[in-house]
Amino acid sequence: MPAIETSIGSIHYTEQGQGQPLVLLHANPGEGRDFEAVIPQLARNHRVIALDWPGYGGSSLRGDPSSASVFTCYAALVEFVSTLGLPPAVFIGNSVGGNAAVRLAIEQPQRVRGLVLASPGGFTPHNALTRGFCRLQGSRLSIPPYWFARLYLRRRTPATEAMLQRARGPQSTSERMTLNRAMWRSFGRPESDLRVLARAVAAPTLLLFGAQDPAIPAAKDGRVAARAMPSAKLVVLPCGHAPFAEVPGLFLAEVESFLAGLPAVHGPVTGLHRQAS
Repeated sequence: MPAIETSIGSIHYTEQGQGQPLVLLHANPGEGRDFEAVIPQLARNHRVIALDWPGYGGSSLRGDPSSASVFTCYAALVEFVSTLGLPPAVFIGNSVGGNAAVRLAIEQPQRVRGLVLASPGGFTPHNALTRGFCRLQGSRLSIPPYWFARLYLRRRTPATEAMLQRARGPQSTSERMTLNRAMWRSFGRPESDLRVLARAVAAPTLLLFGAQDPAIPAAKDGRVAARAMPSAKLVVLPCGHAPFAEVPGLFLAEVESFLAGLPAVHGPVTGLHRQAS
């Protein structure tokens, strides 16, 4: 895997295909391989880049993992796309990946051609119950990654089985658990809330929520996200938290239709980027 050196850590990524760039942003925990069921199809017509957040997968994190937050991912994303020199891209973000993508669309709209937000974080109403759950998941009493993943991955496919294996293995080490818990603590803080900020998103947006997702419910968070971004298209799919892994065919149908409807981009488009080291 090539890597980009940033002030947050060394970010490893994979790259396939040529054309307009699609940047895939995974959840907490997770890694770029979570999208493996849809990457080959997307790469037929696009330059597909799937990164591992600092401290996840093959990427490293500088500093104390217990201090990580949603802003760690956002800061890493800004440096990543800047270093690669990407033209305006479509960002496909799951959970915290969706949160980072929305922030980029707000803060640096010139970099964002479109957003596909799969169960994005940041639209959960903040109340005693949700803040308490984030505190629980941010403590040593948290539900272990494997067992929590079994709850939110509602369909079993080769891709979700691989995700569960990673949740049971490398994502359950002491250091990864420290990072996981820190991210959960940050989800419960006011600064992670996108419900008002997302009104500033101008990029075309597709919202994909799972009807059976217990972590970010379509009936609540999906409606909140749709109200925050009234120009976005909301689609509820028959799955849990990771539609690209659980129902890849349905996910691809929605995403490819969305991509086909984006305004054309004029000018040269680079192909496979020179691999960083």
